[in-house]
Amino acid sequence: MTSFLMFIATGGFSGYLPKAPGTWGSLVGLALFLLLGRLELSLYLAVVATLLVAGFFAAGSAEKILDKKDPGVVVIDEIVGMLITLTGAPLTWPFLLAGFLCFRFFDILKPFPVRWAERSFNGGVGIMLDDVLAGLYGLACLWVLRLLLG
Repeated sequence: MTSFLMFIATGGFSGYLPKAPGTWGSLVGLALFLLLGRLELSLYLAVVATLLVAGFFAAGSAEKILDKKDPGVVVIDEIVGMLITLTGAPLTWPFLLAGFLCFRFFDILKPFPVRWAERSFNGGVGIMLDDVLAGLYGLACLWVLRLLLG
């Protein structure tokens, strides 16, 4: 069970890749979007919600297994955040790249309430919630770009 939880928490062990595990996790989220992006919106959102709930549990468990608060190898939060950012995005490289850059920008910058959420909650909720909020910022940014660019 421990290996399975770590597999989920680390995004298929992508969180162990060298340097910038959050970027690797975001790329896994982008790849997953390429597989899920054609789903009907309600089914897509159900998959994202399932991953979010699994992420709460797996990230919190990984924190206990590794005995470290918000360990860098845990990237399920970036995967879910990336999937939130790309919700409804067209499957075109310009939008996929823009979504990736928007999410990474807000995940790194952590504008209010992203940083607040990161500091205010513990365990799996704390690990996941800041990236959910960064994902919502990224989603809003991507939709503004869609409106401006048509």
